Amino acid sequence: MALSLQKGQSLSLTKSNGATLTKVRLGLGWDSAAPAKRGFFGGLKTVEIDLDASAILFDANGTALDNVYFGQLRSKDGSTVHTGDNLTGAGDGDDETILVDLTAVNANVAHIVFVISSYSGQTFSMVKNAFSRLLDDSAGSGNEVARYQLTDSGDHTAMVMSKISRSGNGWNFQAIGNRAAGRTVADLLVPAAQSL
Repeated sequence: MALSLQKGQSLSLTKSNGATLTKVRLGLGWDSAAPAKRGFFGGLKTVEIDLDASAILFDANGTALDNVYFGQLRSKDGSTVHTGDNLTGAGDGDDETILVDLTAVNANVAHIVFVISSYSGQTFSMVKNAFSRLLDDSAGSGNEVARYQLTDSGDHTAMVMSKISRSGNGWNFQAIGNRAAGRTVADLLVPAAQSL
């Protein structure tokens, strides 16, 4: 059963038997909070919200080493992979996912920070049901380990959602939920570093 995290809470990615998770999938999802509008021919049309999920890989000193986003789908070390851009947020479940093979993450990487941003500049006052969830892909099960439901709406255009950090021989997952401003992953390097 998945653990529901609150802002600032963290969770060890070590299993009860002492084994650590080796592959995880971060799913991000959202829906439009804007009311449906009448289209040209009278039908209802929902406002499409295009948020972009990205991952920023940092060293222990807070220096960004690499990033993964819709324009660079794979990290240089091959450990972190973005599965593709969702332009609307339509549908149930994860709108964008990022896969991380924790065993392949470069030894210099201490943190992987996950952010979402509105490339079109739409604010989070137009977003509802935003979430970040972590799934165990170690054995291909895809079991949900933790979920962080975002309840913070407002005039910001980005969020630092969560992070995975090295902890001894394993990793921890932490819900962050900090507001930010920016349209691209490059705009979010400083707010993401401030969350370390």
